[in-house]
Amino acid sequence: MEHLINDLHLTGKLVTMPQVGHEAFGEVFYYLTLGVPRLSGAEDLLPVTISERLLEGVELTPGRMLSIDGQVRSYNKVIDGVGRLLITAFAQRLNEVDPHKNPNLLQLTGTLCKPPAYRTTPFGREIADLMVAVNRAYGKSDYIPCITWGRSARFSSRLHIGDRISLNGRLQSRAYQKQLPDGTCVEKVAYEVSVSQIELVAGSHLEVEPYAPAPAEPTPSDG
Repeated sequence: MEHLINDLHLTGKLVTMPQVGHEAFGEVFYYLTLGVPRLSGAEDLLPVTISERLLEGVELTPGRMLSIDGQVRSYNKVIDGVGRLLITAFAQRLNEVDPHKNPNLLQLTGTLCKPPAYRTTPFGREIADLMVAVNRAYGKSDYIPCITWGRSARFSSRLHIGDRISLNGRLQSRAYQKQLPDGTCVEKVAYEVSVSQIELVAGSHLEVEPYAPAPAEPTPSDG
């Protein structure tokens, strides 16, 4: 059986209080926002989905530190008549806060489901966007957007649809502006995995030399 991994650890401060999101099989799930610090001093504002069971007996106040283990999940939602892929951190456990542990750790193993989108910035920085499908229970799959940099981007540009890859990184939020048909711009936020390490799983299509991963924290766009 194919071994697939989707392990996420987040520690951050509670930015928005839990609000009822949806119910599944009689279990209520709440949505909240966690502010997770970066090494640069900035923070990622990340959406979290958490079961009522995990919140029982937990006193929550804005600014309180929370530590969760879980997975990155995706789901489709129709917004203004258009289907959108939404990303969330799905909490499976609440932990004691460990100030010495990296607050944003992610491991994924899955299958590339779109051709890599490779490009360079005006300053010559190499970037490649990936879409990775990770299977989970009951025949479902999560589609996780990932971004790679430098040598990782060059490596990623040679991948093919159907290649199985394993990666380490962090879940990040990224603000950007989208221009509307009337010429106005609106502020949007994208959620994606910033990849620090990536490798091809044995048995995939691409034949490559041993790969040395790029540094963990990209610099120009990391803050």
